[in-house]
Amino acid sequence: MATDYYAVLGVRRDASQDEIKKAFRRLARELHPDVNPDPKTQERFKEINAAYEVLSDPQKKQVYDLGGDPLSQSGGAGAGFGAGGFGNFSDIMDAFFGTASQRGPRSRTRRGQDAMIRLEIDLNEAAFGTTKEIQVDTAVVCTTCSGEGAAPGTSAQTCDMCRGRGEVSQVTRSFLGQVMTSRPCPQCQGFGTVVPTPCPECAGDGRVRSRRTLTVKIPAGVDNGTRIQLSGEGEVGPGGGPAGDLYVEIHELPHAVFQRRGDDLHCTVTIPMTAGALGTKVPLETLDGMEEVDIRPGTQSGQSIPLHGRGVTHLRGGGRGDLIVHVEVMTPTKMDAEQERLLRELAKLRGEERPLGQFQPGQQGLFSRLKDAFNGR
Repeated sequence: MATDYYAVLGVRRDASQDEIKKAFRRLARELHPDVNPDPKTQERFKEINAAYEVLSDPQKKQVYDLGGDPLSQSGGAGAGFGAGGFGNFSDIMDAFFGTASQRGPRSRTRRGQDAMIRLEIDLNEAAFGTTKEIQVDTAVVCTTCSGEGAAPGTSAQTCDMCRGRGEVSQVTRSFLGQVMTSRPCPQCQGFGTVVPTPCPECAGDGRVRSRRTLTVKIPAGVDNGTRIQLSGEGEVGPGGGPAGDLYVEIHELPHAVFQRRGDDLHCTVTIPMTAGALGTKVPLETLDGMEEVDIRPGTQSGQSIPLHGRGVTHLRGGGRGDLIVHVEVMTPTKMDAEQERLLRELAKLRGEERPLGQFQPGQQGLFSRLKDAFNGR
């Protein structure tokens, strides 16, 4: 045996096809004439192509292992870059660019696409979680053909153009010599089979559209934009392939009383001036039921009162946010004579009622403060 092809590629005699291919790619990147124009290197490149052509073909490899020369009829390694000495062009491209055309027929069965729907819920459902029934309109497996795409009683047949390979080859001449390229078969679109009689229900796609009802568990603490993944509930793939996933995007409806900021809730209560001065208890309907908010004497407009643990449940981890009650003290805009007299007496008792122009810098009387409060200062 004149040439040891295993030694040329630097692999063992029991090397796998994957090891042979990796060795060829590595050497092709180093020795290709476009990379290294040295004449000795070009001869070496011819040798590795001849070695790969033999060792990558199971039939030629068997002849070679039995002592024969499978390249004897095509001129062997000395044939240069001709059809017998170049190997497969896609392997050369793969060696340089890391990609090669997919060999063999494509599968008609492919994974389906993911789908997404929008689900509206109220604040109470977002805070504590709930269970919802939703309707989705997606592709499902065709029950008439069970995803095969062929009409009942028929089946797919081997393509007579590519003979089931899913690709057709073409030999062209280039500066490298004769190069064989492959492309998907135009008759079967690369599947290797054709469906003479498509299923009348799905037109050969293997799937149809259908409306389904699903039950979705909404965890406590979800917020606007939260997406819940339902694995395998999306679109069924072509040929009855595995279904994609369904994503449920949460949209929280506005609440009449509370504004949500993260897991905290905020609301505003308005009390009269006398209640702010004397203190009071204000009933408030919270997410947990009716509670009384304790307004301490002397509470000013703009003060906040926290109710701990009355907010939204934390989505990750235990506990809940807070309910922040903002107090707004209302100053009367209209008073009758008796009310005004009583306020003047109160101001006099507190030493706050003085003739106009008698206030010292930094002092502020009762009516002035009331006016400022009314004007938002």
